[in-house]
Amino acid sequence: MEVTIHCRSDVRFAFGVSLIWLALYNVIFWEQTIGAMWHPSFGSAAFIVSVLLVAWCAQALLLLIMPSRLIMRAAASVLFVVAALSSYFTQAYGAVMNTDMLRNALQTDALEVAGLVNVKLLLHVLAFGLLPAVLVWKVSLPAVTWQRQLRQRIYAICGALVVCAASVLSCSANYAVYLRVHKPIRFTLSPVAVVASATSVVAQPRRDEHLPLQDPGGVAHRVAPSRAKPLVLFVVVGETARAANFQLDGYQRATTPELAANDAVIYFNHATSCGTSTAVSVPCMFSHLGRERFDVNEASRYANVLDSLLDAGFDVEWRDNNSGCKGVCARVSTIDYSNHRDPQLCKHSYCYDEIMLEDLGERLHTITRDTVIFFHQIGSHGPAYSERYPAAFGRFKPACRANELQHCSRQEVVNAYDNTIAYTDHVLSRQIEMLRAAADDIDGVLIYASDHGESLGEQGVYLHGMPYRFAPRVQKEVPMLLWVSDGYAQREQLSIGCLRQRSKAPISHDAVYHTILGAAETRDRAYDPSLDVLSLCRRDLLSENNATGRRRSDARTTLGER
Repeated sequence: MEVTIHCRSDVRFAFGVSLIWLALYNVIFWEQTIGAMWHPSFGSAAFIVSVLLVAWCAQALLLLIMPSRLIMRAAASVLFVVAALSSYFTQAYGAVMNTDMLRNALQTDALEVAGLVNVKLLLHVLAFGLLPAVLVWKVSLPAVTWQRQLRQRIYAICGALVVCAASVLSCSANYAVYLRVHKPIRFTLSPVAVVASATSVVAQPRRDEHLPLQDPGGVAHRVAPSRAKPLVLFVVVGETARAANFQLDGYQRATTPELAANDAVIYFNHATSCGTSTAVSVPCMFSHLGRERFDVNEASRYANVLDSLLDAGFDVEWRDNNSGCKGVCARVSTIDYSNHRDPQLCKHSYCYDEIMLEDLGERLHTITRDTVIFFHQIGSHGPAYSERYPAAFGRFKPACRANELQHCSRQEVVNAYDNTIAYTDHVLSRQIEMLRAAADDIDGVLIYASDHGESLGEQGVYLHGMPYRFAPRVQKEVPMLLWVSDGYAQREQLSIGCLRQRSKAPISHDAVYHTILGAAETRDRAYDPSLDVLSLCRRDLLSENNATGRRRSDARTTLGER
């Protein structure tokens, strides 16, 4: 039987669809709004009503501004699917649909998407996305002239804007608190938050590929004489590892026993990330700009530390076991492991991170040129934590085996996540052992930093990507560590005791660019020695600083005697 839904005007269609969105797709929005702003008073009740009116009008306007009925129906169909997807991820993981989250979604790959798909998601999209998207086309609208349609829409748009303005002005004090103190809540309003964030991402200017890169650092140059052995620097970009679950950071579980047993590992106890998503943190940590000046939309216009190393004469290689380098490896040799089919190391959507080490053992003994190899791990990427480590590293049990984290107990989620950290501990230890075993042929350095942290159900929030200002600490506090071979420490006259002392001070991703250049004995105009963790721990500088300190002390003593 043919289904027909009668509607008396375009305006009623738009406001009816908007009301459905508010009622069925915004449970978290209303829970958080009421939780944040409700208290028993007339003013509080008036504010909640005003939010309802503003949200209702705003979402109806998305449809009313469409130039024709055909496009309005098409937009409504698409937005039902968008609303279904965003409401699912908001309810399941506490995700907020801000520009960083949308940028991540646009830059993800098929493997990462596959890791999020489950039966519940498919059923949710079918019931709340595809079914209403089809029903939109069953709505019967009366035949009227285009002039009358236009007139009705203009009246409705003007009326909606008046209602929005009056609602906001009547509760302005509450809105000031709501929009400033509880800013992330508005990113859960579906589908308007997705549309606004996506529009912002798409509208951002793109660099003309034909224009030269801007390079404020200038040409990088080596500052050390040629050595008997080549330098090999491993830079490991961790994925979604949070400092709170690193044994080296004081976590009570033995998640990093191999690194903890290595006295040569320098762990930085107070490290923070540049962002809460890969799309922001990876280009930021290799930029000279630092978090305060970094703009992800401008990043592609600037040369990064990989370009500087290439200019300085290094062999530079990027090995990727994730969803791409976010543009930073565009001009260097790249190995993508997403299509590898090793029966032992590639059992799931992504390979285990050891896949990136397969050929390194022998290769390190044959390297003759100074080399920097970047490793982009899949690390602890969720929600399918159990797919990130081999069975032998399932030490903490029972572990959540699903990608629907809300169906596992919080302890099961933590167990699975801690197993990923234990495997990362093993991978890093293997890399260090490879560099150490090749000590007769090379001088080795390893730098590790995770791109961002992760929420594991605290306050009902999972995964990452919240706006940096409002993100919980576990999404911003990351593990960072350093290892240098004995040969490298001797050639650089490094004081390991000094490095251990410096590791107790706060540090951030801002230091990565400068520490890589410092470790590579390379400088450019952007290099800042105060951000290079090695710079103040070279014995020649320590001796100079100690001598300066003694001279100042003697001068103070002399002045005191006078």
